[in-house]
Amino acid sequence: MPAICVIGGSRYFGKLLVERLRADGHHVTVLNRGSSPPPRGVEHLVADRDDEASLSRAIGPRTFDTVIDQVCYTPAQAAVAARVFRGRTRRYVMTSTIEVYDPATAALPAREGTVPVTEASVDPVLWPVRMELPWREPEFSEARYAEGKRQAEAVLARDGEFGFVSVRSAHVLGGGALEFTGRLAYYVERVQCGQAIPVHRQPLPTVFIEHREMADVLLWAATATDFTGPVNACSDGLLDVRELAGAIGARIGREPVYRVVADGEEASPFSFDRFYAMSNSRAASLGYRFSRTSEWLPAAVAEALAQPLPAP
Repeated sequence: MPAICVIGGSRYFGKLLVERLRADGHHVTVLNRGSSPPPRGVEHLVADRDDEASLSRAIGPRTFDTVIDQVCYTPAQAAVAARVFRGRTRRYVMTSTIEVYDPATAALPAREGTVPVTEASVDPVLWPVRMELPWREPEFSEARYAEGKRQAEAVLARDGEFGFVSVRSAHVLGGGALEFTGRLAYYVERVQCGQAIPVHRQPLPTVFIEHREMADVLLWAATATDFTGPVNACSDGLLDVRELAGAIGARIGREPVYRVVADGEEASPFSFDRFYAMSNSRAASLGYRFSRTSEWLPAAVAEALAQPLPAP
């Protein structure tokens, strides 16, 4: 029975991933700070992943076929993990993000027009790491989320003595109350109440993935043995902010109201003034078959609509 350790895994698609690993017969260990116990039949280790001594003590003599790191945000955290799991696992899967491709956060290669970005645009083996920056300060690391993820990938790709995979997730939707970001709920509330949605003058499309499929992709990446490196995870089909709000409006029979933001003004989540989409062709070539956004979006909208609106 393969042994798999999930770091984090206490909410949203991480919790679903743990349940699916257990249902598939894996010996699952969840490691977190102890705030949320895992499902029955799953081993639970409590440690602060930022504290190398605490993490090492919690793991003890255990070894794993695969580690799935759901909560690695900085190169400092990655460096601790690389040292602690050296010799303790053969494969390390890190949940990463589409935000590693955000040109607003780094000098990235120029792209032509509306061509979805591939994994080669951000190569973790080549990406520079600056460990001297104050990554352990929450305000600093939160403000540099995308760069923290890029450098965390780089550390694990170069310093870990294991096969490393980074799964770069598109924007995740679905799950109703489970969707802790509240982004879909934001649109539901505005459409239902007739509130204007701030958008760019010509919003460009991006990519999404349903929370159940994100758990499936991670399960696939964790149990495969024939590839390493970054893989993009997104459903087929682009979607812009007006199409997303329109899907909600169509469901409730109400036309969304929009307001074009001024230059420099913050727009709504998923409203982008740049083409912000990635290609899933590498994962597809490795054998993963993605759904289409149009297949699961109506159900995700229905889940969000089933939640009560916040009190005024």
